[in-house]
Amino acid sequence: MAHRDCFLALSLNDFQEGRQRLKVCLLGPLHHVTRTTVLWLSEEFLITALQISALKSYSVLRALTTEANGWAPAVVSTEVLRAQEEWEAVDNIQPETGSQASSEQPAQLISFSEALQYFQTADLSSFKKRIQPTIRRTGLAALRHCLFGPPKLHQGLREERDLVLTIAQCGLDSRDPVHGRVLQTIYRKLTGSKFDCALHGDHWEDLGFQGANPATDLRGAGFLALLHLLYLVMDSKTLLMAQEILRLSRHHIQQFPFCLMSVNITRIAIQALREECLSRECNRQQKVIPVVNSFYAATFLHLAHVWRTQQKTISDSGFVLKDLEVLAKKSPRRLLKTLESYLAGVSKGQASLLGAQKCCGPQAPHSKELTFTGVCDLLPRSSEDTWLI
Repeated sequence: MAHRDCFLALSLNDFQEGRQRLKVCLLGPLHHVTRTTVLWLSEEFLITALQISALKSYSVLRALTTEANGWAPAVVSTEVLRAQEEWEAVDNIQPETGSQASSEQPAQLISFSEALQYFQTADLSSFKKRIQPTIRRTGLAALRHCLFGPPKLHQGLREERDLVLTIAQCGLDSRDPVHGRVLQTIYRKLTGSKFDCALHGDHWEDLGFQGANPATDLRGAGFLALLHLLYLVMDSKTLLMAQEILRLSRHHIQQFPFCLMSVNITRIAIQALREECLSRECNRQQKVIPVVNSFYAATFLHLAHVWRTQQKTISDSGFVLKDLEVLAKKSPRRLLKTLESYLAGVSKGQASLLGAQKCCGPQAPHSKELTFTGVCDLLPRSSEDTWLI
C-alpha cells in the first residue's frame, strides 16, 4: 500500500473508564485525501482537523498526553515516521478527472450559451466531415418531397444547421473540462445538489442512464444530447418541466430511464432537422439552434403527457417513441405551440405536467434493471415502417 495514499489518525479511547490510551494507526487508502489528518477524541468528543505537518514536532502528542495523569507515550513506529516523511514530500493529491469528484470548491455551473460558444470556437472539422445535412431522396420520393414537402432551409442558416449536426457527432470526453462542467451542471440542477459528483458512477443510473458512464448512452445523438439536457435545466421554466418529468420517470409503475429517454428525443430532433421538417420554423425565426432546442423540449413534454395520461410503462417505450417521431415530424408547429402554452402557465404558476398524480411513491429500480427499447432498437411492425433509424 503506497504511503502517500494513506493518512494518519490519532484516537483517544475509553476515556470514560479512565483507561487513557493513545493509539497511532495507519488507515487508508481513501479517495479524497488532503494534507489533513483527523483527530478523534473518543466517540463523544469533538472532531478536530489538524495539519499532518504538525506531527513533526510531536506537539500534538504532547498536548494529548499532558492530561493523561502520568501516562507516557509509546515509541512511534519507524513505518509511521517514514510514511509521514513521504507524505510531506509530495504535493496535494488531485483526483483523476472522470473517476472522482473534486474535494475543492464545486465547479462553476455552465450556461447553455457558454457551452455552445465552446463548440462554435473549437476545431470540429474532423466531425463535420461525417455529417449528412439532409436526407438523400431519389425517384418518386424526391419528386413528392419537392412538390409537397417543406421548404428548403435558407442559405444563411445552413452553417448553423451544420453546427448542430456536427455537435451530434462529437462524443463525451471526460478529460475535457467543459464536457465535465456540462455533466456536473446537469447533475446538480436535476438533483438540487450543491456539490460536484464523480463523472463515472452509479449516481448516473439514478438519473436514467443505463450505466455508470453517460458516454455509453449517447449513440446517435452525441454531445448534442447533453446540450439539450443542459438547455432544459438552465432555464427556470424548463427546469420545472424537467423536474416534473424526472418525478414521473420514478413512478413506481410508470418508471422509465429519464436521461436515456431524453437522448431518444434528441435523436428525433436530429432526424426532423435533416428531413427539413423544421425548415419552415427556422426560416420564420431566422434561427436554427433555438428552434431545435424548443422542438426537443416540446417533444419531451408531449411524450411525458402521453406517458402519464395513457398510463404507459417501460414495455411501451419503443412504440411510444415511434408514434412520437411521426407526430413530431408531421406537426412540429403544433408541438411548439403546446410548449409555449405550458411555459406561459409556468410563468403564472398554473401549469403542472403531473397534475394531481402522485409520482413519488416507492423508488423505481435502477435503469440497468429495466429493458428499455429506444427508437433505434425497435423492430418495425410491418414492411411499411422502414423509416425507423
